[in-house]
Amino acid sequence: MLRRMIFDGRGKPPLPESRPDPASWSDDAITGSCLGHSTVLLNLLGARVLTDPVFSKRVGPGVPPFILGPKRYLAPALKPKELPPPDVILLSHAHFDHFDIWSLRKFDRRTPVVTARDTGDLLRGHRFKNVRELDWGESATIETRGGAIRCTGLEVAHWGARMMRDDHRGYNAYLLERDDHRVCFAGDTAYTSAFARLYDPRRPIDLMLMPIGAYDPWIRAHCTPEQAAAMARAAGARSFVPIHHETFKLSDEPMNEPGRRIRAAFANEPHRLLAVGVGETFRVPLRQRQNE
Repeated sequence: MLRRMIFDGRGKPPLPESRPDPASWSDDAITGSCLGHSTVLLNLLGARVLTDPVFSKRVGPGVPPFILGPKRYLAPALKPKELPPPDVILLSHAHFDHFDIWSLRKFDRRTPVVTARDTGDLLRGHRFKNVRELDWGESATIETRGGAIRCTGLEVAHWGARMMRDDHRGYNAYLLERDDHRVCFAGDTAYTSAFARLYDPRRPIDLMLMPIGAYDPWIRAHCTPEQAAAMARAAGARSFVPIHHETFKLSDEPMNEPGRRIRAAFANEPHRLLAVGVGETFRVPLRQRQNE
């Protein structure tokens, strides 16, 4: 696997088949697109959220262009300069394919960043000025151009070390709450019953962004597509969008297998699976508030 990562003779990664148009997204809806791997641009009722931004051609230790790590199979659906300025950036954990300093440096250092426990030092060294660390169960309210978002760190079954010896670092999923709506960004996780704690029939999860790739042979750190679907159902999620697939070769399963399996997992509920491919735009059907 390491040899394949280093000596990858493929040329320039091709663009995905779909390309989103964030300028057309309404501030009265929950709309978004997975731009590649776990990078999701989300318009949450007028608040722009960017998750785990990774736009580099390779991810890993080093300084561009000398990066030791896997090469993209697909180019990002949009480049950083093509994005509207995010109101908040979410970072799930310190692994290079989720926490890419060279991508983060392309954004305004004043942008609020929510990150996992004991990872803020990686950002402050690059002059990010508004960094908030959250541990499991901790919450913060982020003021945005579209109003406040409440962000809560959630438990996942993963690990957070950036290098071999810094295993003190945290690793999170996040629950985003705005008005009466809830979105869960699951980050990176193996199968866990922790997401079932989010179940609330009065305030269901409107959207679950859940990883579905890199499970063979890394099943202890990454869930299968079927497990991802099961965790979303346990959380009571109304809609599902897969992440963490199609972009980097991190494991042995074929690149197209996770997408095929997640479609099969929702074959009897196709309306809940909003988008699968990188760059596809999804829009979450909004439910009425309880007091309406």
